[in-house]
Amino acid sequence: MYSVAEPSTGNPIVIIGSGLAGGNAAATLREEGFPGPVVLISREPGIPFGRPPLSKTYLRSEEDLDGWYVRPAGWYADHDVELRSGPTVLAVDPAAHAVTLDSGEELGYQKVLIATGGRNRRLGIPGAGLPGIHYLRTVAECDAIKQEAVPGRRAVVVGMGFIGCEVAASLTQLGVRVTAVFPGRAPLERVLGGQVGSLTGAIHRANGVDMRPGEQVIAFEGTEHLEAAVTASGHRIACDFAVAGIGIEPDIPGVAVAQENGILTDELCRASAPDVYAAGDVANHLHPLFGRLRVEHYNNAEKQGAAAARSMLGSTAPYDYLYTFWSDQYEHKIEYVGHVTKWDDFVVRGSVEEGKLIGFYLVDGVVRAAVGLDRGGDPELDLDGEMAACARLVAARANPAPAVLADDHTELWSLVRR
Repeated sequence: MYSVAEPSTGNPIVIIGSGLAGGNAAATLREEGFPGPVVLISREPGIPFGRPPLSKTYLRSEEDLDGWYVRPAGWYADHDVELRSGPTVLAVDPAAHAVTLDSGEELGYQKVLIATGGRNRRLGIPGAGLPGIHYLRTVAECDAIKQEAVPGRRAVVVGMGFIGCEVAASLTQLGVRVTAVFPGRAPLERVLGGQVGSLTGAIHRANGVDMRPGEQVIAFEGTEHLEAAVTASGHRIACDFAVAGIGIEPDIPGVAVAQENGILTDELCRASAPDVYAAGDVANHLHPLFGRLRVEHYNNAEKQGAAAARSMLGSTAPYDYLYTFWSDQYEHKIEYVGHVTKWDDFVVRGSVEEGKLIGFYLVDGVVRAAVGLDRGGDPELDLDGEMAACARLVAARANPAPAVLADDHTELWSLVRR
């Protein structure tokens, strides 16, 4: 329940950003019994929701967003959460405990949560301003891509990280002819490694995507609308539209707090200035197990927003969530738990040839992360499944012998119990 060491100033708790992190923070404040005013500010219209369907089911018009709302539309008014859509926060002044909006209004706060997420990196190449070149983060951007995605049309997808892979799959399922241009040897190689990346690339090729690894788009051509993409090797790829998924960068309002690849926070989601917190894509968090990192996935935004709210209310529990994420591409599913950027060994359980496996990322013999391809279930839903066991191995810093990890006849839960 609500407990704060110091008395309320009468000012609201202000949450900047009404994405998944901001929405869950507002909901948690009320669930934990905070009785004071809460103001949720976002320049995007609408209510807080999860973005995963924008690259998948919503893009393919198979699902609306109702099931992805943090809370139903009427919840905010019913729970005295003031939802301000449209304004942009220009600055946060920790000394004055106030935020400044683009309208010139100053709004005092007792505590502030910065949950502004990220903004798309954009291509700075000739022709990048032509109509028909799209990015994906908002509902409006998704709707614009949906208008273009007519069967038989041709699209270039620039970048094959998670957004690029999911968009390429969805467009292909809609009957669009997709060419994917990306700099690495395989999709998702930087995050998941060469073996899983190669399997992902094979899945896209099997579904008809024209894969162009090791390539870079250096220009777009067209008169009044996009007509072609030109690569560094000199290839001209005719297309009707393009989607660029080349990553995001933290979207940080003007605020005098420590920053490096996001707003630096401690294990309680606190920034370096008193009463300033950060959560979600914008936060570079000090994790008790993994060290300092910034995570851009749905599950983290959902849980870190709630954790930041509890910290604002006086909780001293560190945010120690074992990161998980998933990706759906065609009929295939990738599950991941833990976090690692470099690893010494990648141990496979299952079959690379059949494309059904669990892979373990080892650092100094310790399991730091695991990936499942078409095997195992969501570690947060299937609590008895293999990926849930993998999460326990990561949490325990387990160091089983690689041969045991690879042995399908050895139950993973038996390794947890050891």
